[in-house]
Amino acid sequence: MNTAKTFMLLAAMTAIFMGVGYLIGGAGGMAIAFVVAAGMNVFSYWNSDKMILSAYRAVEVGPDHRDPSIATYAQDVLTMAHKAQMPRPRIYVIQNPQPNAFATGRNPENAAVAATTGLLSMLSRQEIAGVMAHELAHVKSHDTLTMTVAATLAGAIGMLANFAMFFGGDRERPNPIAMIAMMIFAPMAAAVVQMAISRSREYEADRLGAEIAGDPQWLASALQKIQHGARQVHNEDAERQPATAHMFIINPLAGGLRDNLFSTHPATENRVAQLQALKVDDLPGNALGLDDPIGRRSGPWVAKKGPWG
Repeated sequence: MNTAKTFMLLAAMTAIFMGVGYLIGGAGGMAIAFVVAAGMNVFSYWNSDKMILSAYRAVEVGPDHRDPSIATYAQDVLTMAHKAQMPRPRIYVIQNPQPNAFATGRNPENAAVAATTGLLSMLSRQEIAGVMAHELAHVKSHDTLTMTVAATLAGAIGMLANFAMFFGGDRERPNPIAMIAMMIFAPMAAAVVQMAISRSREYEADRLGAEIAGDPQWLASALQKIQHGARQVHNEDAERQPATAHMFIINPLAGGLRDNLFSTHPATENRVAQLQALKVDDLPGNALGLDDPIGRRSGPWVAKKGPWG
């Protein structure tokens, strides 16, 4: 059901792209837009992870990293991936003070997960594990490709709409309704499709992530801290490329200067309530064997000034 729904949503986004092409250049413009959309989907399939990681200047790390907090983070991700019977993902750190994380890649064999330095310094080891288990759940469910392709198409629709505003339509007899549709409704429709794709996936990733980590309270506690942190700390990189917002575990634009008419994520309160309703006894065993209570800040994984020193 999720696969069919996602296919229909991506088809709708492609149709929006073609519709904007039609308003710019008629039937010929629509045909060109279709070819461009198909080409973008193929390009995104092979290069989506590289594009996103490069955009956020992510640095690959491993369990042998010289910083013990980063080494522990990487080792915990690998431990959970092994428990979930998944291929080893590539692990990245993003130099950004906002606590957040995302996953990308066309399939589990070519997946990558990334956490910001803000997340590694603000959360406890258990909470970080809960967050990264959520990202591994996206990988295991093949959500990462869908979400990255959606980001690419949404960004392209926005650029095409801007192009149409200046160069589209009949200059002799401009159609104001068509121009309004270009400037407002096409990007808005793309945002709605992104929202539908992301929201339908987040709840399931929360549930599966709780199974991978072994304790739903870790992620529930982390979501509350990340939500608060995202409101307090601006993410300038995300503000420059808002089409990628739905890829993060919490909307990175929440701390931005603009109002968000459509949220790409379910309400954090609803997600926390769903996690708190899960019983640990109903989940597989503890993935990491961590016995420290939520919120404890001692241990080698804590970096009060951030894991970069």
